Amino acid sequence: MRARIAASVVLAAGILLGTSACGFFAPQATLLHYNASDGVSGDVGEIHIRNALLLSTDGELANLVVSVVNPTDTVQSLLVQYESNTGKVSQQVPVEANTTVTFGTDGAPSVILENMNSQPGSLFPVYFQYADETGIELLLPVLDGMQGEYSTLLPTVAPTETPAQSPVPSEVPTPTATPAA
Repeated sequence: MRARIAASVVLAAGILLGTSACGFFAPQATLLHYNASDGVSGDVGEIHIRNALLLSTDGELANLVVSVVNPTDTVQSLLVQYESNTGKVSQQVPVEANTTVTFGTDGAPSVILENMNSQPGSLFPVYFQYADETGIELLLPVLDGMQGEYSTLLPTVAPTETPAQSPVPSEVPTPTATPAA
């Protein structure tokens, strides 16, 4: 009888250890960092690039939608660089100290990429860097704005001012003398 009880205890302990030991060897999924939305993320020194993506209808003109976290005590100038049809294009965007700045959304500043030759559905390389930190190149997804949350964020070309043309004067008849009465 004692042998059966001892065998049952050993068997129960073996099952308990066998099923609970998974936590010792398998990584916990809650500790894995991932991009929870459509964009991609990366870090440049202490600056964090979060949920970066491009919105474009034609693949030539795109709006960069991104959140940039600057946990430092100084304003940083973030370099956004990409290769266009006409060569390398660089833009500097300011990121205030101890803030998260969002670009490309309603009411926020925009970073527009031009002449990029990358169709919606593809990945487009964009390089981010600031100060003396080593930069990072992220492959940003190019989306077409078909999803409702992105439909209002598509880029628009700033209207170019056309000089107002003055009307062409028509011929004015020359006055002729009228006979006196």
